[in-house]
Amino acid sequence: MNIHEKYIRRCIELAQNGLGTTYPNPMVGSVIVYEDQIIGEGWHKKAGEPHAEVNAVRSVKDKSLLKKATIYVSLEPCSHFGKTPPCCDLIIANEIPNVVVGTVDPNEKVAGKGILKLIEAGANVTVGVLDEECNELNKRFFTFHQKKRPYIILKWAESQDGFLAPEKEIDQERKPIWITNQYSRQLVHKWRTEEQAILVGTQTVVDDNPKLNARDWDGNNPTRIVIDQNNRIDENSFIFDDTVKTIVFSKTSKPSKEKTQFEVIDFEKNIISQILDVLYQNQIQSVIIEGGRQTLQSFIDENLWDEARIFIGKTSFEKGTKAPIISRKNTTKTDILSDELIQIRNYD
Repeated sequence: MNIHEKYIRRCIELAQNGLGTTYPNPMVGSVIVYEDQIIGEGWHKKAGEPHAEVNAVRSVKDKSLLKKATIYVSLEPCSHFGKTPPCCDLIIANEIPNVVVGTVDPNEKVAGKGILKLIEAGANVTVGVLDEECNELNKRFFTFHQKKRPYIILKWAESQDGFLAPEKEIDQERKPIWITNQYSRQLVHKWRTEEQAILVGTQTVVDDNPKLNARDWDGNNPTRIVIDQNNRIDENSFIFDDTVKTIVFSKTSKPSKEKTQFEVIDFEKNIISQILDVLYQNQIQSVIIEGGRQTLQSFIDENLWDEARIFIGKTSFEKGTKAPIISRKNTTKTDILSDELIQIRNYD
């Protein structure tokens, strides 16, 4: 293995520790190497806290070695003042002579400026090591900055015969009907801690009264996004409990609460693009679309999605709400006990 690839791969491993906690910042890992030995390493843990390079430098016991070392970082070091000082200045101040960068930062505040600053200060800079892997690591961050929208994950569970839900009975209690096993459901809650937001349509809330939180996994709850054109959702529903930040899209406004805001959009125009614009303005880099069928199909029909995660359970319904129609190319399959998980990437 190429020596630079070896240490950038370690940077990626470290960076992944920050999944779900660094928003709106990217996940970044850094390793400091002297004579083919790691003498320091770190990763970015949370926005406002030290960046990966800072944690790596701090972890080096013998700081005199920095003047003869190489610092590896999965994403271009920042060159601007945000909540923390520029990492470029730290590298220059410590006179680290060699800098190896996985990929260039797409954020217009950085976008090559960090690399240029290091070169002008006399550092030997190498760029583009495992850049595809580094871009994949921060697929949410890159999508947000390059496409001006969140990274979009479609998620649903369908029965063996292709239904999202059985035919609804009159006076049926408002609660979910489970298609998958408890391990699949726990995995979904883990996913919720990794993304910034979760979105559902009106009918899902009317039928199931979901909490849309991550109660089965330790981590942050996502921002709840709900489409409710005519304000049909009962005010006693869990999504109005004001325990988690919630954005409701409707035709007419209602008084906002501390954590619940109402956004008025024009339902005669493209709904999806309006929603994505508001999420972008709210600095939301990723969203899981969890239902219902009409909402999911709308994103598919607009080709505004990046991943689909589909569980297929052992249950059969024979009739009810059909699952969305989606192209199943670029697919991987995993068994979770009795369930099958199909994951699809949209490269179009």
